[in-house]
Amino acid sequence: MRYPVTPDGRYFVVRGRLWRCTDPGLNAEDRERLTRELMQARSAVGRAKRAGDEDAVRTARAAVNRAKVALGERGPVWWADGAPDLNRHMARKTPYREWFASIPDPEAPADT
Repeated sequence: MRYPVTPDGRYFVVRGRLWRCTDPGLNAEDRERLTRELMQARSAVGRAKRAGDEDAVRTARAAVNRAKVALGERGPVWWADGAPDLNRHMARKTPYREWFASIPDPEAPADT
């Protein structure tokens, strides 16, 4: 499933909420490596939760955060125009509201 991306490429939208995109300035090799690290860390969170190991959950969540910061999805923004970070904001409550209102509902059932 492909989520709508804001016209400036900074965010994608899931259930009306903005989520920061990966820094487009990363080279493909780094992006792939960091994405693998993120997926491994997310898997480690799940394994630790299933095992009931809270220390391992904390360690794995820290690894998720490190990967997301390195990808540009958290931490300092990767754009340089001074625009604020609207990560996790509802799109309808941001400067993207008109754009968001104009796009088809990605969660609506497709016509058959």
